[in-house]
Amino acid sequence: MQATQTLVPSELTRYAYRARQVAIRLPLLAAHLGLRSFGARKAARPKPGELKALQGQLEALLDRDCSNAERGLYPSRLLFEMPVAEYLRQLPALAAEVLRTLRRSKKKLVRDLPDGIDLAAYPDYFRRNFHWQTDGYFSQRSAAVYDVGVEFLFLGTADVMRRQIVPPVTRLLRSRSVAAGPARILDVACGTGSALNQLALAHPRENYWGLDLSPFYLHHAGRRLAHVQNLSLVSENAEQMPLADASFDVVTSVFLFHELPARARRNVLAEMRRVLKPGGLLVIEDAAQLSEAPDLQVFLDNFAATMNEPFFADYIASDLSEPVAAAGFRVDSVERCFLSKVVTATAI
Repeated sequence: MQATQTLVPSELTRYAYRARQVAIRLPLLAAHLGLRSFGARKAARPKPGELKALQGQLEALLDRDCSNAERGLYPSRLLFEMPVAEYLRQLPALAAEVLRTLRRSKKKLVRDLPDGIDLAAYPDYFRRNFHWQTDGYFSQRSAAVYDVGVEFLFLGTADVMRRQIVPPVTRLLRSRSVAAGPARILDVACGTGSALNQLALAHPRENYWGLDLSPFYLHHAGRRLAHVQNLSLVSENAEQMPLADASFDVVTSVFLFHELPARARRNVLAEMRRVLKPGGLLVIEDAAQLSEAPDLQVFLDNFAATMNEPFFADYIASDLSEPVAAAGFRVDSVERCFLSKVVTATAI
């Protein structure tokens, strides 16, 4: 008689995690298919082989997510951290926002921004409706629906991709002596605080700073991160950070560089190197690039063509490792993470 196999906790966690991912992704996929005909510019239709490659990258990301938790690189609770109930409550607001973005896309209103904002205080590249979103980054309304909107855009994988910045930070913290005290960690372009939230949940004893150009998004981040006691938020341009030289042990950034022109990318990297201590850790997550993901070209090209991302085509044609190295870093690794990549480097 064959013995009954008992599931260990890690296996149960994987089953629960996978089931939850499917439950989140399928209705979002159906909504995307239903909205396809309303786009202002028709996206290229991927070939079967390209869809298979994308599915393979998704499976690899989900497996990586579970493996990271099993190895203790971040707590298992992060696998289930997406606030699904809150996002469900936001569905009416999200539906209204999707309709507004579709209308804006059809009319090509690339700079449809709210009145009463001193736009001269911001760089030109920032003054637009990235993703066709209402108000760009210039209102509380925009900040309130940003996270659920990004999860809608990426079929429920945005937070999964974001938290891939946590393992390199965990490895660094494990190598630090107790006498060194809490690490000083800066998240550049922290937005609504999603990446900071995951870092702080994984490592609550460290000291955190978040810097962003949008005071509206920082205000939202402050409310969201009220549970983080050791947090400072700074509203400033990442090209000119009001922070001391060599004052941080870790600098992170998630989904910033594809929204910057090449000159601004170089300036931000120079500032990151300036504020990092020698030997400090830099972790950047951003969109995949053709240098390591040529199999995703149709999806990356579609994003560049349809999402009011004027610097995206130039970004995906380049290799982020090159300006990182030129800014004074040793590039330690470049890892694919579905539609994103994680670049880990050390300040030299």
